[in-house]
Amino acid sequence: MGRRGYPDQFRRKVLDLVQSGRSVADVARDLDISTETIYSWRRQDRIDQGLAPGLTSTEKTELERENRELKRANAILKSASAFFAAELDRPHTR
Repeated sequence: MGRRGYPDQFRRKVLDLVQSGRSVADVARDLDISTETIYSWRRQDRIDQGLAPGLTSTEKTELERENRELKRANAILKSASAFFAAELDRPHTR
């Protein structure tokens, strides 16, 4: 479910506490985390369960992976372009 900061198991326990009837504010105060964090986890959990529209955690992870790969490929292309531009600017002798 989660990607950063808190372990998935902790997030699940927090969501279970809220689902059992405890208020978000009480759980946040008791565990020293922000209410917005819990609301965000709950929103993502609803998406992952298919109860709300949006990108699932799996889809987000895949998009982030693809984005990293594209950035890496772009950096390689920029380096190659700079290398070949420098080669073209260099006077050639035969």
